[in-house]
Amino acid sequence: MRDQEPAPRDAERRLSTKEAAGLLGVKPETVYAYVSRGQLSSRRGSGGRGSTFDAGEVEALARRNRRENASGSGSGGDLSVRTRITLIESDRYYFRGVDAVDLATRHTYEEVAEWLWTGRMRPGGTFTAPAASVAVARRAVEALPGHAAPTDQLRVATIAAATADPLRFDLSEHAVLGAARTLIPTLVAALPPAGHHRRDEGPLAHRLWTRLSVHQDPDEASLRALDTALALLVDHDLAASTLAVRVAASARAHAYAAVTAGLGVIEGPLHGAASGLAHRLLQDVLDQGDAAPVIAGELRAGRRIPGLGHRLYPGEDPRARALFALLEQIPRAEPALLAARDIVATTTRHAPLHANVDLALAVLTASCGMAPAAGETIFAVARTAGWIAHALEEYGERPLRMRPSGLYAGPKPPQPLPE
Repeated sequence: MRDQEPAPRDAERRLSTKEAAGLLGVKPETVYAYVSRGQLSSRRGSGGRGSTFDAGEVEALARRNRRENASGSGSGGDLSVRTRITLIESDRYYFRGVDAVDLATRHTYEEVAEWLWTGRMRPGGTFTAPAASVAVARRAVEALPGHAAPTDQLRVATIAAATADPLRFDLSEHAVLGAARTLIPTLVAALPPAGHHRRDEGPLAHRLWTRLSVHQDPDEASLRALDTALALLVDHDLAASTLAVRVAASARAHAYAAVTAGLGVIEGPLHGAASGLAHRLLQDVLDQGDAAPVIAGELRAGRRIPGLGHRLYPGEDPRARALFALLEQIPRAEPALLAARDIVATTTRHAPLHANVDLALAVLTASCGMAPAAGETIFAVARTAGWIAHALEEYGERPLRMRPSGLYAGPKPPQPLPE
């Protein structure tokens, strides 16, 4: 989620024409063309033989060329994807042009999902899972080892639900939306209960609560926080998992297969699993009563501090701000909120980073009797609706357009056969 470009190498290091051409992926004469166009500067080498080039300039030009090639429309395919779903700018984000935080705080997760899919609001709409789909998904999940992670359970449940849907290969909007409205509640219904019972009716957030929390009778403020968290996380433009979904949809994989592609990517520690890392960090601070030694221990071990900063938001993460505001209305969340503030205050002494949605999710899960992996489950269930929206959009595009060309950097052929 938080990719950063590598810093240029030592600006004093000089490259030969051959080295510069290799780094840029061009012929030596093209390097001199860059010089003539003012894109590179050159200096005669020692002894007057050949030219040398500033390594920092060459690497900056190579990065710029890669960005331009990625956004072009050549044979490499479309890596900059035109979309009508989500816009992120100026520390805010929008679903189909409407402020996403306003939508999430005023409407249920199901209503926000419908808006994302169709651009129309369906007040009071709920998702219902067919009994046959739930039965096959539960059997598949129950067959997994006890240590299976939530994303393992959700992937298996998705595959099982697909086998129960004979219409899964119909990629029309009507059929895909029908599958989406049953898949999401099926995923929730397939998860094992956290306590002694599970709820299978009512709003999706209430059903999901019984799979996540040992507190089986939640107060209204806690349920609202969970429902809003689902709505806030429903989509976030072309995150890594969403790109995987669009690649699958570009190849005309059905909606269940596209969702499975997203679930495969979401497990990374820089994506859906980040909230679990933040939960463990928060729990350590709660146990020790002070963030300073916990932060010091993380940094000494060479680990980054989870739950802070976001590459798309130079300022505050609007999702975190909205969720923290709701958590402040839950009395039992106060210790975790204080611990989160301690983490931010300790780390921002030298780096001006704000809390992101992973830290807000960690406060929710740590204060509501949920396991560290609960945030990942919330993230995956929420984002399934966004993946469906992107799959639908991709089905309307040219097939197989998500096909970049590889820039071969191996040995120049022909090479002799290995012995």
